[in-house]
Amino acid sequence: MSRPSIVRIRLKKGNWEVEIECEESKVKETIENVLSGLSAVPEVKTEISERQRGTLTCRGLIENLWSEGWFSNPKSLGDVHDELARRGYHYDRTAVSHSLTELVRENVLTRQGTQRNYRYVQKKPPLQTS
Repeated sequence: MSRPSIVRIRLKKGNWEVEIECEESKVKETIENVLSGLSAVPEVKTEISERQRGTLTCRGLIENLWSEGWFSNPKSLGDVHDELARRGYHYDRTAVSHSLTELVRENVLTRQGTQRNYRYVQKKPPLQTS
């Protein structure tokens, strides 16, 4: 009597990697069962790259806005705060103000207007990559 042929398969879906070992005659059925089980599991992001980690600070997010050219037109503190919130980052207005002030000191941004009514605009253009 011959033994059934055993097959080993490795599947990768999203962040999941599964190794299956089954009889050759049951490969299709087994894969379908595994994939349907994986689709029921919510995908969880487990790793944040070093680059992403650095941009999750208030200042890093504002630098991203600058690099996108978002500051090509003058923006108020409220505009910056609202844009960060729109993108899903809810920082206190004082944190946003502090980060903007640092970027003004470093000559990345400049501000126009009077105290409590400043408008921030890019002083240095973002580096163009082609």
